[in-house]
Amino acid sequence: MTDAGYAYFSISDLAPSIESGEISPVALVQTTLDRIAAHNDTLCAYITVMTESALDEAHQAERQIAGGNYLGPLHGVPLAAKDLFATAGVRTTFGSPLYADWVPDHDAAAVERLRAAGAVIVGKTNLHELAYGGTSGNPHFGAVRNAFDPACHPGGSSGGSATAVAGGLAFGALGSDTGASIRQPAACCGIVGLKPTFGLVSKFGALPLCWTMDHVGPMTRTVADAAAMLQVLAGYDERDETSAERPVPDYGDGVNRGAGGVRIALVREFFFADCDAEISAAVEAAGAVFEGLGARIEEATIPDVEISYAAGTIIMGSEGAAMHGADLRQRPELFSDEVRGLLTIGSLYPAADYVQAQRFRKTFTAAVEELFTLCDALIMPTSPVPATPIDDSPAEHGPLRYRNTVPFDVSGHPAISLPCGFTAKGLPIGLQIVGRAFGEAELLAIAAAYEGATDWHERHPKF
Repeated sequence: MTDAGYAYFSISDLAPSIESGEISPVALVQTTLDRIAAHNDTLCAYITVMTESALDEAHQAERQIAGGNYLGPLHGVPLAAKDLFATAGVRTTFGSPLYADWVPDHDAAAVERLRAAGAVIVGKTNLHELAYGGTSGNPHFGAVRNAFDPACHPGGSSGGSATAVAGGLAFGALGSDTGASIRQPAACCGIVGLKPTFGLVSKFGALPLCWTMDHVGPMTRTVADAAAMLQVLAGYDERDETSAERPVPDYGDGVNRGAGGVRIALVREFFFADCDAEISAAVEAAGAVFEGLGARIEEATIPDVEISYAAGTIIMGSEGAAMHGADLRQRPELFSDEVRGLLTIGSLYPAADYVQAQRFRKTFTAAVEELFTLCDALIMPTSPVPATPIDDSPAEHGPLRYRNTVPFDVSGHPAISLPCGFTAKGLPIGLQIVGRAFGEAELLAIAAAYEGATDWHERHPKF
């Protein structure tokens, strides 16, 4: 055991010992809370730490397990929720002064499901204001810092969740992704971030930014852990009008399947343009790893992918302005300059542009799905740039941060980021793998095969 204790264990590592009684949920939660107390002032990963309720939930989990009522791999495990998911009786700020004192009377669907599986929610993680930005440099609750280098951003908007998982302040976390917000911080922080297919996981109780592009998903240390969280999160919810009513497969069933015979398309066009050289090299090397595992590596292009980025920007801006426009007009002083500017621009898009963007979206989604008649997965860099210095302006590398991820929020296809290397400065690099719509089981199997052949996921911050 290192000084970090169990802090960097995976959920899959912990679960058998929790079930057997070797590891106490109460002790595990207490050490996690102690670690948050020791490091959150530096990392600013949490807005609210739920000490009392977390310990109550841990004691309940311990009693249930001792009584033979083990609920599965999340039972007794300390998890975190991005502070845009409603939590009954606990303030939910959305990273904005607009909601600084809002205490909901209900849990978001994702929080409900995690708690029903016995997970312990230890706190609400910091985020980019209103989940609209890619650095998590929140001016109201403090800038989140990267656990691998606190002088750098963790990415955003789910930066607090990413930092909490990477820094051993939680074993997994909830994130949301509208343009990049699970995958880009996962890449910057060297963890796994899964954006599921649109509609697979309920958004009920999560503050919208963009109703037609918001996704909810897990952020974890390993692919198997992402599968375990998705198993609980996925499924129809009548309270979410975009929720898909379809069977939920066993997502963990294929994580040891391997990648032999899998057809993987490396997409260089668009996704490698203006890409950091170290990131390009790491993703090319990932393709070679897949070849060594018996996969067939091909090349592909995605029709009109450049337009998809523009369409996503218009849709996100228009819907974000519709969501927050009244507050922006009535209380503009409660918005940062950055988010005020983004929402103002969004309010200026003509309705015709929004309609055209949504019409384009249908044809683009069909074109992406058509690619999967020729291959089983697409790979490319998650982000063309690594984590940037904390004092960089939000505009620094702005569009590049989200360029490689927005297309799959537009199409709604599942996409996962997992670590595939480090820069010479020690900053993580993310590999993005995209799969068929509702093909998460296959996507997770492919990602797990790569992870099992490398050790990038085993490298953690040294504290």
